[in-house]
Amino acid sequence: QVQLVESGGGLVQAGGSLRLSCAASGSIFRINAMAWYRQAPGKQRELAAAITSGGSTNYADSVKGRFTISRDNAKNTVYLQMNSLKPEDTAVYYCNADLVWRGGRGGYWGQGTQVTVSS
Repeated sequence: QVQLVESGGGLVQAGGSLRLSCAASGSIFRINAMAWYRQAPGKQRELAAAITSGGSTNYADSVKGRFTISRDNAKNTVYLQMNSLKPEDTAVYYCNADLVWRGGRGGYWGQGTQVTVSS
């Protein structure tokens, strides 16, 4: 069994910062790419940021220069540092991991954490 557990969401004023964490647990052999997606009310889920096992990163244009994704491979954890937050960043943020575990390989999702940015 694999679990991804997110933490760090909350309510913040525009211009503020939040740091999200997502820890993967279970009989995991290797984690390939990890990513943060977000879904605002009434909108489709979209990629916010992604990071490979080697540390290469990719960002949505809307968050470039404000968000930073990083990972700690020893802890099977991915982070999203969000600075200069805007009301349009309000969404449920989901962690995703492409991993290999005792039961095979697949993409797994966390339960989501709410981020609300007030104007």
